Amino acid sequence: MPPPLPVKNGVGPTRLRVPTAGPWSTIAEYVAARFDHMDAGTLYQRFDDGEIVAADGSPIGRSAALGTHRFIWYYRDLPVEEPVPFHEEILHIDDDLVVIDKPHFLPTTPGGRYLRESALVRLRVRLDNPDLTPIHRLDRATAGLVMFSTRPATRGAYQSLFEKRRVVKVYEAVSARPAVWNPDAPILAGHALPVIYRNHIDARKGELRVIVDDAREPNSETVVGVLSSGVNSSGRAVLHTILRPRTGRMHQLRVHLATLGIGILGDRWYPDLLPEAPDDHALPLQLLARELEFTDPLSGMLRKFATRRTLSEAPCPEQAEQHHR
Repeated sequence: MPPPLPVKNGVGPTRLRVPTAGPWSTIAEYVAARFDHMDAGTLYQRFDDGEIVAADGSPIGRSAALGTHRFIWYYRDLPVEEPVPFHEEILHIDDDLVVIDKPHFLPTTPGGRYLRESALVRLRVRLDNPDLTPIHRLDRATAGLVMFSTRPATRGAYQSLFEKRRVVKVYEAVSARPAVWNPDAPILAGHALPVIYRNHIDARKGELRVIVDDAREPNSETVVGVLSSGVNSSGRAVLHTILRPRTGRMHQLRVHLATLGIGILGDRWYPDLLPEAPDDHALPLQLLARELEFTDPLSGMLRKFATRRTLSEAPCPEQAEQHHR
């Protein structure tokens, strides 16, 4: 359903589903009850000012009866946001694609307490392009490559690459080195490396973490190899892995490494959910989207992009044992 309101200051309008029946006589009454933490008079005034619109863009008055519209559209009040002190780097731009190197802590799209401080809104403003849309996403905690479509006419062709799994994705991660580790015969959780790891992952609405169900047919798959092991700059014994996901389930790489006994450094969700805490800029999640490779659906040419970022907890080169697996 295309939004009836344009992007404003890089931020698109919000859509709200309205029930067709209930204890409210008008749509405005439902909205006031739905957002009861806000001043009801201010909300009603927004209806009077024509700021709440229907799917065709027509204003909805405060007297509009419940059931006359299934959806309403409006602009969110922009919250006061603490700036994310890290910046995206544009690696590639053409008439159809923008590829960026996203830093840790910056969300790909607005969500929660982040609206303007997201890669999407920053880029829409920076490039003066309200049509910019992400083709895929990275978690806020993950750094690396993200592709954006610049115009609707060609967006579907690039989105279908991900839907049909025609994009080769490569990631890197750093974990604490297992207590028992043989670099000449690397094994994780009984699996010789490189290993193809599979399990069933479900994302459930309202849940922070995904659910792993070993009784069900696997729906996620990652090839896990080792780049190196050794000691990093802080003196920690670590393992530097290379990951090639063949599916794109939510939190897939974090779950797979945690299950293999090498949870990613800086991960506060897997294997254990730790108490909420402010971002630790000294230890970002050690997960990096390193490469994207695909055949361009428009030109037929092979395209490959690589991050310029590195993981801060990786082994020091002079002390690392190279594996290349």
